[in-house]
Amino acid sequence: MTQATRPQKTPTHIQIQLLREGIVESVHHAEAVICDSRGRVLSVAGNAETGTFMRSALKPFQALAITATGVLERFDLGDRDLAIMCSSHRGTMEQVRQVFNILWRADIEPSYLQCPAAGNEQSPLKYNCSGKHAGMLAACQQHSWPLGTYLDRNHPVQQLILKKLAELLSMPADEFICARDDCGAPTYYMQLAQMASLFAKLASGNNLAMERITRAMTSYPEMIAGRDTFDTDLMQITDGAIISKAGAEGIQCIGKVGEDLGLAIKVRDGAKRAKYALAVYLLKQLGWISPDKAETLAETYMNLSNFKRLDVVGELSLF
Repeated sequence: MTQATRPQKTPTHIQIQLLREGIVESVHHAEAVICDSRGRVLSVAGNAETGTFMRSALKPFQALAITATGVLERFDLGDRDLAIMCSSHRGTMEQVRQVFNILWRADIEPSYLQCPAAGNEQSPLKYNCSGKHAGMLAACQQHSWPLGTYLDRNHPVQQLILKKLAELLSMPADEFICARDDCGAPTYYMQLAQMASLFAKLASGNNLAMERITRAMTSYPEMIAGRDTFDTDLMQITDGAIISKAGAEGIQCIGKVGEDLGLAIKVRDGAKRAKYALAVYLLKQLGWISPDKAETLAETYMNLSNFKRLDVVGELSLF
């Protein structure tokens, strides 16, 4: 029986409850799935086939346009540059300088960035996706592709990214559902199981181009998000044993480095607080992080104040 025709168990969703002095005040509903790099569902809460946009959790795979085509070597870019290409950064001076370094080394004016300016800022360099955009522009410069239209879905750099995704998921490129992310770049609609499988591949170490991305993200986690953010805190506290990338609207994807396992989470109402609490809970349940590290993370992401905390009800079930 193929995976596509395997009978599905009755979905059991996970709840993330906000407790105010022990009394339930709000409830978030979520789904989660563990897969290996072959796309096999190992455990699930909810429905592994739930579809949603991958949003910024896609960034490590968009960076394959860089690591698989010699861009780093051509422009003498390092792992810090690669990390900021995969980031959803805070726009700190250190992060902005790293984005500028990519453009400077590739001889590209910052005016070519087509991501929005952040808040009241005038420069798009501070926008959280500017590293991704700088990487795409560097790939265009490497191949002498047009810089002014790099966000068009049919532009060669976007077609290259789509080709890489299609190869990883063993599906035709024309079957992907595409939409614009908030930054203007294409993002893709996928099943949670596909997202988990991608992160299993990313973390496995079996592909040199993706292994370089994993090494960059875990070596420079402060570039991936920033101080007091979940992705950065998780990768720092686990000393590179976990790779983590958040996406908007309740998406969180995690891989166990050196092993063939990926985790994808979707919170139905898109709440960030719920996905972080659930990630801590599941990582402890799975044994991917030690109880003491889980407790440290819980102090920030589950115990919200002296009066309120997040509690998780439910667990992953074997598929």
